[in-house]
Amino acid sequence: MIPYGLPQLLWVGLGGFLGSIGRFIMAGALNRFSPAFGFPIGTLTVNILGCFLIGLLYGLAETRSILGPDIRIFLFIGVLGGFTTYSTFGFESLALLRDGAILKASANIILHVFLGLSAVWIGDALGRL
Repeated sequence: MIPYGLPQLLWVGLGGFLGSIGRFIMAGALNRFSPAFGFPIGTLTVNILGCFLIGLLYGLAETRSILGPDIRIFLFIGVLGGFTTYSTFGFESLALLRDGAILKASANIILHVFLGLSAVWIGDALGRL
């Protein structure tokens, strides 16, 4: 059984749709206009922008008591989740640090980077078999 109601799932789906389109357009445009870098500047940009936006929106939501639960789901999980899941990683790591859980935050950061890169390498290797 799904622990969320249909309206919440629709908000996440709609937000994810819009966020994914935004990522595709922005990252693609940046990569097309910056081939001299030889670096995925588009992906880096959307990941850092997503981190900034989730921090900004969360700060505004918490200090000004704006953005109800459905809008938060739409923006945080849907739009920014579709735009980049890196924003959620950054947000959760910061939350652990703010809670004083330095070891957990460090483990979260190290595991995401190490396991993420390892998973890409393993997947690539298996795909080349």
